[in-house]
Amino acid sequence: MLGQLVPVGGGDPIPLLKPTLLVGRRSSCDIVLNFPNVSSQHCELSLVNGYWQARDLGSANGIKVNGERVDSKFLQPGDVLSVAKHQFQISFAPGAEAPPPEEEDTFSMGLLEKAGLEKRRSDRDRKRRDVAKAPPKRNFSAEEDEATRWLMDED
Repeated sequence: MLGQLVPVGGGDPIPLLKPTLLVGRRSSCDIVLNFPNVSSQHCELSLVNGYWQARDLGSANGIKVNGERVDSKFLQPGDVLSVAKHQFQISFAPGAEAPPPEEEDTFSMGLLEKAGLEKRRSDRDRKRRDVAKAPPKRNFSAEEDEATRWLMDED
């Protein structure tokens, strides 16, 4: 066994048996979390130089490490990994070396988001925001209706 995920709040530990594990709702995943807010292929856990790395696979509800939303992060023993809203404390014996340095994806978030001035939005929210809104429906007075009919020569 290469480590385990211990559910925060109780439950059976999940053994980490392979160096690369797919976590998600789909039955073909190595670790199946059958909850509606978990994506079919939510994240991947990889053992690199004796340290587990969690990487989001573009899930709708993301992953967090110790409460901080991340796209990819090396884990330390005792860290809490949140998959959607389901929390697990990771337990493993780290390798002798330090974990590899984190690679930052420069384009993974906007400047306002990176500066902490804007919350991260899911792709679904971005699409909703980009859709043009119809102008609000306006009720006209009888005089305005009559003026419009006169201008358009309607009788």
